Amino acid sequence: MTRLGRWCVVALAAGLLVVVPLAGRWLPAGEADAGPTELLEHARAGVDQQWSGTVETDGALQLPDADRFGGVSALFGERTTMRVWWRDTEHWRVDRLLTTGETDIRRDGDTTLEWSFERAEATYSRDPAIRLPRPGDLVPPVLADRLLRGVGEKDVSPLPTRRLAGETAAGLRVTPPSDLSSIDHVDLWTGQDSDLPLLVEVYATGETAPSFTSAFTAVSTEPPADDTLAFEPTASTDVSVEDVLDIADAANQYAPVRPPATAAGLALGPASDGAVGVYGEGMAQLIAIPLRDREAGALRDQLALTPGVEQDGERTVASVGPLGVLLTGRDGDGGWLLAGTLTRDALERAGRDVLAGFVFVDEAG
Repeated sequence: MTRLGRWCVVALAAGLLVVVPLAGRWLPAGEADAGPTELLEHARAGVDQQWSGTVETDGALQLPDADRFGGVSALFGERTTMRVWWRDTEHWRVDRLLTTGETDIRRDGDTTLEWSFERAEATYSRDPAIRLPRPGDLVPPVLADRLLRGVGEKDVSPLPTRRLAGETAAGLRVTPPSDLSSIDHVDLWTGQDSDLPLLVEVYATGETAPSFTSAFTAVSTEPPADDTLAFEPTASTDVSVEDVLDIADAANQYAPVRPPATAAGLALGPASDGAVGVYGEGMAQLIAIPLRDREAGALRDQLALTPGVEQDGERTVASVGPLGVLLTGRDGDGGWLLAGTLTRDALERAGRDVLAGFVFVDEAG
């Protein structure tokens, strides 16, 4: 092949890489074959399938960027690109692509590995039931599974089909079954070929634009290969083991308190076996984390800068889109951090319930 011929092949390949994904978007979307109830079941089942793809999330939620919560702030307030390989809920890999490189998280059974190529660091930890959000929690099938818990037939209605990630996707609007939720509705589209949620949009009450979106830009239902999920550290990789994953895991293991059985009328969930309380489900969910003064003080200072914050000697509370954040107490006292998708009134009520109902471990028995 001549030099000119080789350049023609390169140009054609580059053109296909640009045109082929767009061609799918130009095709007519067609009509949905399934009704709302069936679509609801398909959307819920996405986490039980095997798949891989590229995901983009986009958040407009400018959360306080306190030291121990900076990663969460970035997840919900920025655009994030991920490559994902999913075998099941206990075997997967998520690569978060950054301008400076990438950070990979892999789960194998009850063990999680976080690996940074640039720093040549690999950290193993257990995968606790209670922890802060991470990138893998926000890919469309996982996010849909979480948001749809407790949703019934009366809570869904059809939306027009769309062309997403190269296939026709049927739309569904979901409204919260609980009036405690600060979410107005969730719009999601499920691919008719992949049978996976391809796009999830979360709308806060009173907002016309989504506060958070998660979308596949490319997807495949081929099972991930074993070598893709496996990890072999190089000789230069610094490998370590952590007993504590994050601040929520640390509080749950070691804080000498227990949360009350209910908060704002929501029952304590089965995962709450330590100091951290998780209440409710789906689109009306709340987490309550006891904080030491060091963490509480830094977060309280950041919350004070949030637009619309209310602060007095008893609590600091702010709402960012559908997310509400409340921190009890004042400087020097530590406090309980409550965060979730509850209305301001429900969040305030939950804060009072937690303060009135928590007990110390020696009192709990």
